Amino acid sequence: MDNWDEIKTAYQVARLGTVSGAAEVLGVHHATVIRHIDALEGKLGVKLFQRHARGYTPTEAGLDLLRVAQATDDQFGQLEGRIKGRGSEVSGELVVTSLTSLSPLLSPVLAEFQEVHPGLVVRYLTSDRVFRLEYGEAHVALRAGSKPEQPDNVVQPLASLPVGLYASAAYVERHGLPSGPDAFAAHRFVADDDPKSRAPFLKWLHEQVPRENVVFRATDARVMEYAVLAGAGIGFLPLWLADQHKDLHEVMPPQEDWQGPLWLVTHVDLHRTTKVQTFLKFLKSAAEDWECK
Repeated sequence: MDNWDEIKTAYQVARLGTVSGAAEVLGVHHATVIRHIDALEGKLGVKLFQRHARGYTPTEAGLDLLRVAQATDDQFGQLEGRIKGRGSEVSGELVVTSLTSLSPLLSPVLAEFQEVHPGLVVRYLTSDRVFRLEYGEAHVALRAGSKPEQPDNVVQPLASLPVGLYASAAYVERHGLPSGPDAFAAHRFVADDDPKSRAPFLKWLHEQVPRENVVFRATDARVMEYAVLAGAGIGFLPLWLADQHKDLHEVMPPQEDWQGPLWLVTHVDLHRTTKVQTFLKFLKSAAEDWECK
């Protein structure tokens, strides 16, 4: 059945019993109603109505159509109500994406937000891949580094996470601490496997440390963090993580030009929905003390 207009017309005629009544409800001319009925009966090869002076009476086939169309109309009405309701409720799915290394900060926020809104299903997708918000892959993205510039996205600054240069107690016991950048050539370092990494602190490190001194290289920020904690070499850690490990030694205090900005990214079509706006407000409040950790 490829013409819902004809079925709607037949449904109204069966419900009201007259062409004029159906025409008034549908807001069309009575000739349109008659044309729809004739066309539908022609497609189905069966009479849907008995025509008489008082109006139209459904045949057995017409009554079947009335029952199916009534159920369909009810379902459309319920669907419309649900869609409108979702516009003002925080329910259904909330899809958030970020780098995996941000999950220790973001997961507690998502859990707390879900506690406030128990009807919510959270999907937290972590990957180095940039999810396509314009294709509906996520409602909210947290991105690090330079400001995202994809068209049709709303981009807002969220926070700048300070990082410091650290060595574990095990490393210091074996190799000591460098007195400053001039002594780096005598030490071992942990860094990204890509010497062209865009992270501000890693760009600085690659300028200060000979590549051969980067003896532990990885592609995942968590792996680099674990390697520093295990004593594989000197490396960068976010302050919020370093504060959890009292046996770490600070090699250099955090520098302002090491900080990497975090950006909140939403698609313009979803940005002002109640669910997204409620979460953005909640996340911004939670992120206020990330820079202090």
